[in-house]
Amino acid sequence: MLRNVLGSLMGLTGAAAAVWSPFRAWYDGRLGREYGVQELFTSAGITGHTPTLTASILLPYLFAAALALCAVLLRSRLLMALAGVVVLGFTILWMVRQGQAVGSLSVGGDGRGLGDGLAGALGAGALILLGAAVMRGRPAPRTRPLPPATPA
Repeated sequence: MLRNVLGSLMGLTGAAAAVWSPFRAWYDGRLGREYGVQELFTSAGITGHTPTLTASILLPYLFAAALALCAVLLRSRLLMALAGVVVLGFTILWMVRQGQAVGSLSVGGDGRGLGDGLAGALGAGALILLGAAVMRGRPAPRTRPLPPATPA
C-alpha cells in the first residue's frame, strides 16, 4: 500500500509539473503555451504564430495529467507509464522540431536557449515514469475459490 501511495504522489506531482511547464519559458524566453500542438506535426514546423491556449502544447499535457489521475484512481501502472510517455514524447518531439526550425538547440544563462519550462516538462515526464515504476498496482486476482462458509 505504501508503494501505491508513494507512486501516486510522484505521478500526481509530475502531472502537475507537466501542466505548469507550458506557462514557463521554453526557448529564447518564449513560453511553452505559445507553441501550437499542430506545429509539431505539420511540414511548416515551429512558427512565430501564437495559438489559443486550447490549441497550444498545453493540450497533450492536460491529457497526460488526466491519464495520471485515472491511473491513481484505478491503481494502474500501465496508465501511469502511458502518461509519462505522453509527456516525454511531446517534449522530445518539440525539441526535435525546434532544433529543425533554428538549426540547433542551445542552453544559455542569459535567457536565450532552452528554458526552465522545458526542463520542468522533462523532469515531470521522468517523475511520472518513476511513479509508475514505484507503484505496485492492483493485487493479482485469486486463482482458487474461497472455502464455503460454515454456519455458526
